[in-house]
Amino acid sequence: MAKKKKHSTALNEIDGIDQPSSTNSSSIKKIKLKRSKLPSNKDFIEHILKGNRSYLSRAITLAESTNIKHQRKASKIITGCLPHANNSVRIGVTGVPGVGKSTFIEVFGTYLTSLGKKVAVLAVDPSSSINRGSILGDKTRMEMLVKDQNAFIRPSPSGDSLGGVAKKTREAIVLCEAAGFDTILIETVGVGQSETAVHSMVDFFLLLKLAGAGDELQGIKRGIIEMADAIVINKADGDNIKHAKLAKVEFARALHLYPLKESSWQPKVLTCSALHTTNIDQVWNIIETYVQLTKSSNYFERHRNDQNKFWLLETINQQLKGAFYSDPAIQKAFEKQLEQVNSSKITPFDAAEYLLNLYDKKSEH
Repeated sequence: MAKKKKHSTALNEIDGIDQPSSTNSSSIKKIKLKRSKLPSNKDFIEHILKGNRSYLSRAITLAESTNIKHQRKASKIITGCLPHANNSVRIGVTGVPGVGKSTFIEVFGTYLTSLGKKVAVLAVDPSSSINRGSILGDKTRMEMLVKDQNAFIRPSPSGDSLGGVAKKTREAIVLCEAAGFDTILIETVGVGQSETAVHSMVDFFLLLKLAGAGDELQGIKRGIIEMADAIVINKADGDNIKHAKLAKVEFARALHLYPLKESSWQPKVLTCSALHTTNIDQVWNIIETYVQLTKSSNYFERHRNDQNKFWLLETINQQLKGAFYSDPAIQKAFEKQLEQVNSSKITPFDAAEYLLNLYDKKSEH
């Protein structure tokens, strides 16, 4: 009688593969140490000035870090880059979600690089108000531009900063300018007060609108129209062309109701289709005309000086606010004052005055 053939099963154990002798723990430790060690400030500055994107990205990451050591290092790097900055045109691009900001920026940025421009896109993504998570999907949305050798895309989570704009966007602008990028595009979240914050850090403010979305009249009422240097009706293609032309007329009429800007610039309105790259060149022509006008009248430089003053004051306000609320004595007193306010024993204004006086007394000592 023939012997039954023994079948192997998944339960049978086999010997594992021996690790090569060349791999050892000491070499792994050396690799980890090398990765964790940051380059010197001098190395950072030198490589950024040469346009090294890896060093540029790492410097922006340091600036965005909440680690005190990283912030100090980033500050020294930014200071070293300052003399080589301020040689760009800064353009803010805003609009409600769904207006096509990412598509427009990709097509517009690609057009600019075809003209020989070096374009940096600082895109601020919405952060979740619950878990502070951020999508950071601009690099996947801008597939063409991300491959462009003359373009640099940096998405940053908005977090809880002013108007949804990343706190360190201004530092990122300086670093990108020092790296040789002559055109900076800043995309906003498009909600809340992000437009106001971006307006305070750009030379030209571009507002994207949609035709037939029912927000033409609402848009006219909003203060954002006063900030816009140009309104572009996007998605003016197919069946939407007629609606886009009507919207253009409505916005043009509305803009004439506002007083002339301090820059003596009359905001322009035009239609475009980022999908079909229609009128993209006209958008750039408008921006170039604006820059020439404002530079000849010295408004361009005055405007940047005003922005520097604004961000100096804003930084002081943020630092004072942070120091106030992180003070242990204030935190303890705050809870007691809040209890009295809720019990109607004291007004919120008196409670605030008490806390501020308490902080002043602590500061004196």
